[in-house]
Amino acid sequence: MSKSATISSGPKSDSRTLGLPKETLLHWYDDMLLIRRFEEKAAQLYGMGMIGGFCHLYNGQEAVSTGSIGAINPEDYVITAYRDHGLAISKGLDPNKCMAELLGKHTGTTKGKGGSMHFFDREKNFLGGHAIVGGHLPIAAGVAFAAKYRDEKRVCLCFMGDGATNIGEFHEALNLAALWKLPVIYIIENNKYSMGTAVNRSSAVEELYKKALAYDMRWAVVDGMDVFDVYKNVKASVDHARATYEPTLLEIRTYRYRGHSMSDPIHGHYRTKEEVEQLKVLDPITLLAEVLKEEKIATDEYFEAAEKRIKKIVEAAVEFAETSPEPPLEELYTDVYLP
Repeated sequence: MSKSATISSGPKSDSRTLGLPKETLLHWYDDMLLIRRFEEKAAQLYGMGMIGGFCHLYNGQEAVSTGSIGAINPEDYVITAYRDHGLAISKGLDPNKCMAELLGKHTGTTKGKGGSMHFFDREKNFLGGHAIVGGHLPIAAGVAFAAKYRDEKRVCLCFMGDGATNIGEFHEALNLAALWKLPVIYIIENNKYSMGTAVNRSSAVEELYKKALAYDMRWAVVDGMDVFDVYKNVKASVDHARATYEPTLLEIRTYRYRGHSMSDPIHGHYRTKEEVEQLKVLDPITLLAEVLKEEKIATDEYFEAAEKRIKKIVEAAVEFAETSPEPPLEELYTDVYLP
């Protein structure tokens, strides 16, 4: 397949065509449901004034994190921007530590000093959580360079929003990744609006995957509301990177059901209430549940039990966070570069 040829997704996949075991599919459902309920609780706590600073929720984009991280190995790397809660949970970060970080507690993923936008876990190879738009894209190239230099068969998934494709670092990172053949998969989570400006009003090229053509890089367009389509395309890109060290750019088209951040109204002035409600028909959790029922993998009883099980996990995370200590004053000077 030529570098500029799309990875054809063909007809919508299901577990039978992909050969996925029942246990994997049920894990995916639980993972996506946990992300949704975690984010709903985070929104509630933010409204109560228990979470400070910025807070960007992942509601609607769960299939992207679950399908993508389902296609890699635990030793592979994940790096992302500030909408990082869902990806952190899919990568295996402890929900207790994630919730504690949101509440600024010392038991959080970055000792309560990073907050919503800076989740991090070295043991899980989850490298952030980066607040500067596009700033992490060259870092991902560096991570992939290190893996290649050490002759490791590791890959790096680098997630970004659609707005980051207009940033200078995007082009610098893709150019180097293609030039040096680095095992990094750049994933655009195209939720259509960046902060609040439609793609067709902010990018001269509305079909964002075409930006890979300037660097002779492999690309694909992916249905981000379909966890199977996400998994299949990311898996193909990962397998190719392991074999050749060549990068891929994926435009995963998804949608967020909340505002850009908790400081924004859900609908804002850039989209209508009717649009949000209409696209809830494509809710990735509901779509996966329908497949599981159709293939007789899960029943309504399973989904009811999952709700109760996930609710307990989220409640336990909140209790853990609320009862955890604040960072001590001397923590202010640790893990900080002082010239």
